[in-house]
Amino acid sequence: MPGADAGAGAARVRIAAVTDAPLDVAAHLGAVEDRTVGAVTSFVGTVRDHDPDAPAGVASLEYTAHPDAEATLRRIAETALGGRSGVVAVSHRIGTLGVGDAAVVIAVGTSHRDDAFVVCRELIEAIKRELPVWKRQIETDGTASWKGLGG
Repeated sequence: MPGADAGAGAARVRIAAVTDAPLDVAAHLGAVEDRTVGAVTSFVGTVRDHDPDAPAGVASLEYTAHPDAEATLRRIAETALGGRSGVVAVSHRIGTLGVGDAAVVIAVGTSHRDDAFVVCRELIEAIKRELPVWKRQIETDGTASWKGLGG
């Protein structure tokens, strides 16, 4: 809905997806275009090749989600926006991801930069705490470990 008025009833959360498809950063940025937006922040969380708590390197991550994860993600995004005028596009990927793949993409558009930064930060922190998505970390030595909410 580029050009719509984010403060007058337009969808505040334009994307809230939990998907096995690769995440498109440009689509998320495009989703928060709006005539009321003066600042856009984004966050892309990618799979790294190491974990400070693991004895070996990271080969891949396998994400699984509860069936309610997408509805939870939408609620988390609405909560992060709070009473602020703005728009959000956020997705979390599930399935097997290799090093360098995007696991989370967030775009936030608000009238002013401070709100955009605050909402983006609140959103990723709430995702880590509350989204019912779990990951199985596969290490280069063949070992694996599960990490859940908050991890």
